[in-house]
Amino acid sequence: MTVLDDRIEMAESENTSTLDDMFEQLEKMPVPEGYKVEIVEGTVYMSPQRGTHWQIILDIVEQLRTKYPRKRIYSDVRIDYPGHLNGFATDVTLMVEGAEQTEEGRVRYQDVAFVAEVISKGTAANDYSPKKTAYALAEVPVYLIADPYQGRCHVYTNPKGDDYATETKVPFGDEVDLTGTVVDLTLRTDEFPRD
Repeated sequence: MTVLDDRIEMAESENTSTLDDMFEQLEKMPVPEGYKVEIVEGTVYMSPQRGTHWQIILDIVEQLRTKYPRKRIYSDVRIDYPGHLNGFATDVTLMVEGAEQTEEGRVRYQDVAFVAEVISKGTAANDYSPKKTAYALAEVPVYLIADPYQGRCHVYTNPKGDDYATETKVPFGDEVDLTGTVVDLTLRTDEFPRD
């Protein structure tokens, strides 16, 4: 191991313990029912789950379930990602076959194959910027943003450093062809509602 590797490992362990402390404090707070809580670059975000948001999440999960077992699909479960204090509760996460959990019983970002985020007005900037950067750094092969305000999906593939080399835009109503990716599935968007 090099000095750089040691420093990265130390920084990641410090981030994890700090994230643990932050989430522990949040669990003691009265978070309103129907709100999602996550930490993006050290800032806590609480956003309400809207009907449109939930319908798109459910549609994606139902389509993934036609190919993948339930135990590989997560929604709103904390996953710690690279970068400064990133504990995300991703809308939809598909794990690789044989995914492992951490000693604390959490899923590992190294085992994430696909992430889908559905845009909310108040947190859209996170999904398009710091979260996209964190997913690229984590080498998540496929990142999909469903944006009901634009009526469009953005599909990011080929992570390179802190960004994705490829972006494909697909309007709601068209199919999102993920057959050439690790997802190996075509997602229908014809029932995705718009805001």
